[in-house]
Amino acid sequence: MKRHDYATRADLAQALAAGVAAVLAGGIATRGEAILAVSGGSTPKLFLQTLAQAEIDWSRVIVCLVDERWVPDTSPRSNAAFLRENFLRGRAAAARLELFHEDGLTAEEAEPELTRRFGGLPRPFDAVILGMGGDGHTASFFPGGDNLARALDLASHEAVVSMRAPGAEEPRVTLTLPRLADARFLALHIEGEDKRRTLETAMGPGPTEELPVRAVLRLDRAEPLQVFWAP
Repeated sequence: MKRHDYATRADLAQALAAGVAAVLAGGIATRGEAILAVSGGSTPKLFLQTLAQAEIDWSRVIVCLVDERWVPDTSPRSNAAFLRENFLRGRAAAARLELFHEDGLTAEEAEPELTRRFGGLPRPFDAVILGMGGDGHTASFFPGGDNLARALDLASHEAVVSMRAPGAEEPRVTLTLPRLADARFLALHIEGEDKRRTLETAMGPGPTEELPVRAVLRLDRAEPLQVFWAP
């Protein structure tokens, strides 16, 4: 793991956006396209707004979320709606957004189709930017999640699993850990003292089920996990 601590959230947003833009540009140059997976929530807002200004060929970028609440894409609770408002504007509007929600199906019923569709995306992803909740969840890997073991199984061929958990207000779907773990650039973006303390705890000994972010922190990767933090 490599830590990057910044004095301000604006400094963090600039540095992380510059790094991600370079990775995406490299993917476009070498393979003709790039894939970016990002998180919802309030923390990545400034980073995404900054990244959207990057001068890259966004028409060759596929964007997806690492997880999603099982609500319509038009809902204010939807991470997809958050992306449209805060990221897929200006230059970045040319990117292709892959959506999770399937109308008329439960999260569990949609799993096979979502695994087929997201499992068909080229691997590895170029950049994956994860967040973390105060309870130690990342993506929708929640403590007490009904499908947590499936989601964290590095030997699994599933790309997407559903998740219901005490800490999640709605049912969710999430990309599985193996779909995230081999990203060329894998980052954990956290802000605030409370989350710094949660991270420090997660870096210590203890079960993954208690603080699922440990599954990411303990990955054996050729390129280290990049942790970005600001107060």
